[in-house]
Amino acid sequence: MTRTLYRNGRVFTAEVEASRHWTDAVAIDGETILALGAEAESLEVDETVDLRGALVLPGFTDAHTHLLMMGAALAQVPLTDARSLDDIQALLREARAADPTASVLRGRGWLFDSIPDGAPTAAMIDAVVPDVPVYLDANDYHSCWVNSAALAELGITRDTPDPLGGEIARDADGEPTGMLYETAAIQYAWAQRDAATTDAERDDAVDRVFDAYARAGVVSVVDMAFDEHGLAAFDRALERHEGRLPLRVAAHWLVENTGDRARNLAQLDRVVDLARESSSPGVTVVGIKLILDGTIDACTAAMGAPYADGSNAAPIWPLDDLAPVVAAADAAGLQIAMHAIGDAASDAALTAIERAIAANGDRPRRHRIEHLEYAAPGTAERMARLGVTASMQPVHADPAIFANWAAMLGDERVERAFPWREYEDAGALLAFSTDAPTAPHAALANMYVAATRASALDLSVPAVHPHEALPLSNAIGHATRDAAASVGDGAWRGRIAPGLAADLMVVDTDPFAAGDAALLTARVVLTVVAGRSVFSAADSTTRAESGPTPSGAPRTPQPTAAGAPRTPVTPEEDHR
Repeated sequence: MTRTLYRNGRVFTAEVEASRHWTDAVAIDGETILALGAEAESLEVDETVDLRGALVLPGFTDAHTHLLMMGAALAQVPLTDARSLDDIQALLREARAADPTASVLRGRGWLFDSIPDGAPTAAMIDAVVPDVPVYLDANDYHSCWVNSAALAELGITRDTPDPLGGEIARDADGEPTGMLYETAAIQYAWAQRDAATTDAERDDAVDRVFDAYARAGVVSVVDMAFDEHGLAAFDRALERHEGRLPLRVAAHWLVENTGDRARNLAQLDRVVDLARESSSPGVTVVGIKLILDGTIDACTAAMGAPYADGSNAAPIWPLDDLAPVVAAADAAGLQIAMHAIGDAASDAALTAIERAIAANGDRPRRHRIEHLEYAAPGTAERMARLGVTASMQPVHADPAIFANWAAMLGDERVERAFPWREYEDAGALLAFSTDAPTAPHAALANMYVAATRASALDLSVPAVHPHEALPLSNAIGHATRDAAASVGDGAWRGRIAPGLAADLMVVDTDPFAAGDAALLTARVVLTVVAGRSVFSAADSTTRAESGPTPSGAPRTPQPTAAGAPRTPVTPEEDHR
């Protein structure tokens, strides 16, 4: 195995103790970190890389993402920046003109407050693209907006019943309007998408994910809606990559509420088998995912008190359906991840876990609650007592998309939105992620929102709840060390320490020195997974040597391998 020394850097280790946060050298032996600092410098190595003062971080773990959806989204019409119906229609018109032979048009990321009265209709899409089915996933991926051709393709009429846990929006006469909420989107729009997608298209989506995450410094991910399509796609990827993927993947199998206890429990059989088999260098199936409620933006999250308009949403998994599945999965040793955005949903999730512990006894377990956008006071302490991970996404708190969220609640609950500090103070494990593609996958921009509560999407929007911002060292720890620990991997990866996996990234600007705003312009120049480079922006150089930089721009050196030629940095497309 090759021994490599990375020296002369600013290495942030993400250790818990602040006194061990920094070193200047890392020695890697094959797939493992061998030594740090002076000890690393004293070793005989095969290769030396001069970091020239560059920042080194542990590779990020995106602890909640959706891989195939993200890969597909990277090739769809992006609508998040469209802040009016006219803007959305213009983008759809342009996309249709750019590919007039396409038989379907797919887009993603639109925001409810970009639509008049927050009520999209098929007619709004028909006005610009009437000839082919159009499917537009909302930014939260809990709703799908379709045109008349798509309604026809799906066979949805006034007589089509609402599925359990979902809604087909209808006008005053009972006709479908073109909005599919929650399980209606899953069972109609997404089922049609899955049936129409080819293996080749899924393979392309996987390769886009590998590329995007490598460029972002992400070395490991936790997929939160895994299924047979994803399993097959990653098995094929393992063959293409000769048995070694460029990304570590842990997966939670999506289990849907059928309304029938026996059928719900039967879904666990496949997951138990996969979890026992998961020892390959590809995907490790670690547990199940249950979607307990919807989102606050669409007023489909289950709340303890009504929304501003007086409405409320029933849970997708009522406790009587939920508790037996949680108890059975817990007994089987599976990790349980539960999407719970509203406080009624998180209360049900914790009650189900408490019942499972009472039924199955005290033993090691690490269950999770995903999102926790609004949770009742005391929830963090309850989670800490139960050993339940708080899996949260700083990018969902971006002020540029916060106004609609706040308007839907319209009361004092808004002041406790995304309360990361509560979980820190309570001692609960807090794991950060992006929930891509519901939000951008860029890890450094995610850290900017975490460290500032300001917007990474629109710099003109002021910060919201800056008192909830975290020190940058804490934020990075939650996205590396704690994100790895959230799936039980904390003992062997997630930090830069001897004996741990050699997963790291090199960044061209040091936000610890230059300030948090540098996270929005900093660029990953090297990503290493298990000691192997999976992305390198350039072989060697410094910005100063490659030519002039804009006034005031940082001139952070780039890593240089011993003996390598000094060529200018020529970054490929920036995926921030």
